[in-house]
Amino acid sequence: MAEYERSRTMPAPPEHVFDQAATAGQAAQWLPNELRATEQRSSASDGDGDVDVPELRPLKGELRLEWGAIRDDGYTGWLQVAEHEGGSSKVTAHCSFAGESDPGAQVAHEALDRTLERLEEQVRLRIDGAAG
Repeated sequence: MAEYERSRTMPAPPEHVFDQAATAGQAAQWLPNELRATEQRSSASDGDGDVDVPELRPLKGELRLEWGAIRDDGYTGWLQVAEHEGGSSKVTAHCSFAGESDPGAQVAHEALDRTLERLEEQVRLRIDGAAG
């Protein structure tokens, strides 16, 4: 089993970051679509039409989201939000791959980095919208 993980600090409290990530319809904008999970897909709109995104399983009490299923396509992932200094958050995205589904370290790390960048953009837009 191959495991890949990336973390990033975001400029908002953990509850705000988690709520943004877990908001229905927002997942298509930040999930690592490049890794193309197929388990429990649902349709969501990305503004340019419908795209398939894996169904998120939020664990609100743990500030954690999970998606995918190893048994079906060899891929699963999760996103964990934790408190960080100064009222910010540390967000960790993790993916696991079984067998031939492993895209390799470079592809997985780049996809996870883009995932965290996209989520941070959404969080910043929410903060700027609330402040303005």
